[in-house]
Amino acid sequence: MFLLGPVGPTELLLIALLIVIIFGARRLPELGKSLGEGIKNFRKSISSKEKEPKSKKPEPTKPEPPAKEE
Repeated sequence: MFLLGPVGPTELLLIALLIVIIFGARRLPELGKSLGEGIKNFRKSISSKEKEPKSKKPEPTKPEPPAKEE
């Protein structure tokens, strides 16, 4: 779906420059750290899901009969 062709090094440099202008050089390390932590937590949650044993379906219980009114 590239209407203008593939993204080259010039375009990547321009995108990086725009990010620095928008967020500022001081916030970039914070953004990188939070992005890295997010990816780390995502991978951790995926790997923990794979390690969990598959649980058996609980057996259905019989419903209780309705209470009789006196």
